[in-house]
Amino acid sequence: MHWRYGKASSREQLMRDLLRIFRELLIVLDGNVEQALEQLEWIGDRYELWRDDFTMEDFRRLLEKSGEVARAQGGQLQLTRKGERAIRRQALQDVFNKVAASGHGQHRTPTPGGAGDPTDETRQWTFGDAPDSLDASRTLGNWLRRTGGASQLTEEDLEVREREQHTSCATVLLIDVSHSMTLYGEDRITPAKRVALALTELILTRYPKDTLDVVLFGDDAETVPLERLPYISNGPYHTNTRAGLMRAQEILRRRKATNRQIVLITDGKPSAIHEEGRIYKNPFGLDPRIVAKTLDEAMRCRRKDVQVTTFMLTDHPELKRFVERFTEVCRGRAYFAEGARLDSFVLVDFIRNRRRRVRG
Repeated sequence: MHWRYGKASSREQLMRDLLRIFRELLIVLDGNVEQALEQLEWIGDRYELWRDDFTMEDFRRLLEKSGEVARAQGGQLQLTRKGERAIRRQALQDVFNKVAASGHGQHRTPTPGGAGDPTDETRQWTFGDAPDSLDASRTLGNWLRRTGGASQLTEEDLEVREREQHTSCATVLLIDVSHSMTLYGEDRITPAKRVALALTELILTRYPKDTLDVVLFGDDAETVPLERLPYISNGPYHTNTRAGLMRAQEILRRRKATNRQIVLITDGKPSAIHEEGRIYKNPFGLDPRIVAKTLDEAMRCRRKDVQVTTFMLTDHPELKRFVERFTEVCRGRAYFAEGARLDSFVLVDFIRNRRRRVRG
């Protein structure tokens, strides 16, 4: 996320700008309010953002009054549930600001009929069609062509607009938290967190019948509650992609949604698997043993009709070949995305769901 600093036109505008910067800092700093405030104060001093009628202390008081932060027992400020929601809302809004001009729709099935948004296609009215599905212009055109306006409208004149059927979807977001997600000065974990926050807010507000689970995978895989998303980070772990896929399938097996999918965000090759009660690791190259076990899980996803979409945060030729093979095995989709564009890639793909399928 890039910011342009300059004098705000009003006190209210300065407050809004500072809140946006503060929430972005919280994502980068794993939800640490005190560290975010320290960085914000430095930014305000460096770029002379503070005003006589709005100082850093005023901003601290504003935060507490808004209820986004509260004092813990030790006196330090920490995020509240309201603050966590504010971060999610901003993450989602930032994504849609980038892609609003694209005009994306809801995720749908290719089967017309039932409740849903109208399509451009029409058909003759049949018994049971809802009155609000009538296409007035086509109906009147049929009537005029048939009678020239000389007689009454009849059943054969009526045309209705087809509707696309909305479906529920269970999504598991798999996030790589291995050490390479912040290796050599590259911060890939922050874009991944921003995706998780935005996707959570999108599903909670626009797709209430959908479910979202977030699984972090490093040496092992663990499910994290959605309210913990601002605080997650990566660590000194290898990349056990297989464990992540296995956990995701366990979760999806319990979901009753029409469609089930895995969204996989990673920047590295699989370098670990569990085997015979221990973890087998090999960070050097693509280990055939690890690759074979990982591809086995990709095949299981395919057999279970679980769509897998992979977002690879690198364009290394060897890793690209692996992802292409992985995608071929699971019959999924793959994108190679820069971290700065990851959130747009993921949400646009989620909303479009170009290959949405319905199992009968």
